[in-house]
Amino acid sequence: MNKKMIEAHPYAYSLTDTPPALIIIDMQRDFIEPGGFGSSLGNDVRPLMKIVPTIKRLLDLYRRLHLPVIHTREAHSPDLLNCPPSKINRGNAMLRIGDAGPMGRVLVDGEPGNAIIDALKPLPGEIELTKPGKGAFYATPLHSLLQARGITHLLFAGVTTEVCVQTTMREANDRGYECLLIEDATESYFPEFKRATLEMITAQGGIVGWSASSMHVIKSLESAYGNP
Repeated sequence: MNKKMIEAHPYAYSLTDTPPALIIIDMQRDFIEPGGFGSSLGNDVRPLMKIVPTIKRLLDLYRRLHLPVIHTREAHSPDLLNCPPSKINRGNAMLRIGDAGPMGRVLVDGEPGNAIIDALKPLPGEIELTKPGKGAFYATPLHSLLQARGITHLLFAGVTTEVCVQTTMREANDRGYECLLIEDATESYFPEFKRATLEMITAQGGIVGWSASSMHVIKSLESAYGNP
């Protein structure tokens, strides 16, 4: 395999001279940390916590090689004008978007729980996007930011696999981006949902995109974009 490929499913993922952006989806305190919004809904956050070291290794590599990193947060304005009532009212949760939760108002920009966890905190110069929807392309400048940088390939990490990660990958696929999901850098509160998502993404010859382990991703990026 040449140095511009990542060993992946359903077949090798080709790289280009322009490095792929790493998009880290919604690694927010309210989703990841005990006592946050996710755990208040009865979810076990421990599986999500376990992927933090893997994402940190990827992030450290990207920073060392000066490759493009984009962080996202699901966030709404304090007045909730960018959150449709249907989203606020859906479900039978004790806490809804905008309510005061264990870490401040739920999914409201600027609240403590809406921040990205300290271990993955963006550095100056890294793009941090707030998104009012599940997908990172809806009502954000993501597409124009990528186009301006000539980026055509995207690697995905973050949570949750079946909701915000998969939604963003499908949005990206429809816009012509070549997408790869890093298998051990994404997680769900529900293991069966993660398994199903990986199968859906790579089915039919990669109908949405590819998946690969962080080990193969790191090895290939080092070879392709590291110092000669």
